[in-house]
Amino acid sequence: MRRPQALRQVALSAGRDIDATLAFWLDVFGLPVHARYDPPGIAFIIVGGIRLFFTGGIPQATVYLDMDDLDAFYETASDNGVAFTTAPTLVHRDAAGEFGPAGESEWMAFLKDPAGNTIGLVERK
Repeated sequence: MRRPQALRQVALSAGRDIDATLAFWLDVFGLPVHARYDPPGIAFIIVGGIRLFFTGGIPQATVYLDMDDLDAFYETASDNGVAFTTAPTLVHRDAAGEFGPAGESEWMAFLKDPAGNTIGLVERK
């Protein structure tokens, strides 16, 4: 059986206000809109070569983003009014190197954008 070779795109809800959702991604993560089409009211943001596809009419989703220095990002974003649902927390000690270099640990923090999409921020250290 053949396996997928790469992640191409993640579909996320734009909620009722695509402008607010796109502004959040720009303001919090510095990620500008790559392309937008009105109508039908869809937009794309590129992160590390992967497309985030924003549209209405789909359930909220979860996207995980790698983040260097997660603690510093959390502090700065929190100081700027970003509400996190979970502060940086140790979620996995990867002693065997199952998901990356052996001996590293995986830390995650979570927040939501205005459309209700969950964003998991991941740092291995």
